[in-house]
Amino acid sequence: MEKDIDVFDGELVNPNERLYNEDLAPAKERKWETYSIFAMWMSDVHSVGGYTFAAGLFFMGLTAWQVLLAEIIGISIVMFFSNLTSRLGTRLGVPYPVISRISFGVWGGNIPALIRGLVAVFWYGIQTYLASVSVVGIILIFAPGAKSLMLRSFLGLNSLYWIGFLIMWAVQLLIMIYGMEIVRKFNNLAGPLVYVLMFFLIIWVVNTSGGHINLNVGLAGKRLFGLNAVYTFVVAIALVVAYFSTIMLNVCDFTRFSPNFKVVKRANFLGLPVNFTLFSIASVITTAGSIVIFGSAIYDPILLVQKIPNNTAQLIGAVGFMIATLGINVIANLVSPVYDLANLFPKHINFKRGAIITAMLSIVVLPWKIYANPIAVNYFLGGLAAFLGPIFAIIIVDYYVVKKEKVDVQMLFQLSGSYWYDNGFNKKAVLALLLGVIISVPAAMVPAFKVIASFSWFIGVFVSGLSYWILMKDTVVTDLNDYKEEHSL
Repeated sequence: MEKDIDVFDGELVNPNERLYNEDLAPAKERKWETYSIFAMWMSDVHSVGGYTFAAGLFFMGLTAWQVLLAEIIGISIVMFFSNLTSRLGTRLGVPYPVISRISFGVWGGNIPALIRGLVAVFWYGIQTYLASVSVVGIILIFAPGAKSLMLRSFLGLNSLYWIGFLIMWAVQLLIMIYGMEIVRKFNNLAGPLVYVLMFFLIIWVVNTSGGHINLNVGLAGKRLFGLNAVYTFVVAIALVVAYFSTIMLNVCDFTRFSPNFKVVKRANFLGLPVNFTLFSIASVITTAGSIVIFGSAIYDPILLVQKIPNNTAQLIGAVGFMIATLGINVIANLVSPVYDLANLFPKHINFKRGAIITAMLSIVVLPWKIYANPIAVNYFLGGLAAFLGPIFAIIIVDYYVVKKEKVDVQMLFQLSGSYWYDNGFNKKAVLALLLGVIISVPAAMVPAFKVIASFSWFIGVFVSGLSYWILMKDTVVTDLNDYKEEHSL
């Protein structure tokens, strides 16, 4: 497939070693076609967390059709925003940390990169821990006596779960150290696998429940009306967008390897509205069926599989969901900090070393303790996530409104020129970020603002986006005159 004519495919001229290594340079091989990007989205959606999230929306007091409509609207918004960041990756061929240099400066770009990377490290550890549940389940199927290992613990985790955690940890690291091409091939397998598992899980649930699954009313045991229903409907839309806020920011890490934007747009449509809607329907059918079978809703597909009275089915389900979790963890939580670390110390950290450091950090943060403490998850990680909306807004407003899609790729790797700003930092971008954070973080974390907590991402986008445009509008002409046409896109 041919590349777009506006895709950067030139050679960098004397890039500064403090800003450059091969992993940060514009991609030369572009093998991520429609299916690979589509599979990337499947991996991101088809996780235990994605299953729980999608099914949980049906228990908010809305009818099934209202929730499906909210999910379709929400995921369409996600697709729109993802297309904006995807286009940057495809055109420029560079990862998210380098794209951040356009608006924040060649040194200032480390600020948004490290914020996104920090969020990813914590979630990487948490997802690895959650996936270890499948590994433990497999171990107990073949060696029931291994349960005795649960009597001893270290750093708050028993020995059996340490074994499960380290197995998952090692497998993920093994995938990453071989680079993005292996990630693509693994992702192509992991993405669709869950659909096979969900198909058989639906058959088992429907058969076991006798088909007595009612989706015509809300599954919360109550139904909302009037303004309460409208508010909850809008909240559901906002939650869908917020759930994908991390990957929306750095989807360019993957689309940089795509040959053209048409491929990406097609894949985003299949992977987001189509895929997410189908997965949501499958999730709610199995969750609603669990109410009929067990008397209460089971949101975790791994726990649901473990309740199937057949060891073979349990084994297949555990292995399948383990592979699926590997997929999302590598895609959503490992690639990002690897590039972020490489961007921070490009002379010393390449993709492989970044993967090893990220994996080590995921143990240091003791993710099982964070997951066991809802306050830590909601406040610490929620607070960090509230930074993502402002960052997203600044990058998008800068590229599409301020810079009018004119980027000098060569200067992204130089300690002078268009992106040097003030000693490597664009202070106006940092100020706009702070203004957005001052508003969005309290909105997400302070109980008194609970009614708007679900909209903190949108609040951050609006405040920082508007602030940045106001701060930069007087410098637009000057900035554009600085570009060298032979290197610009």
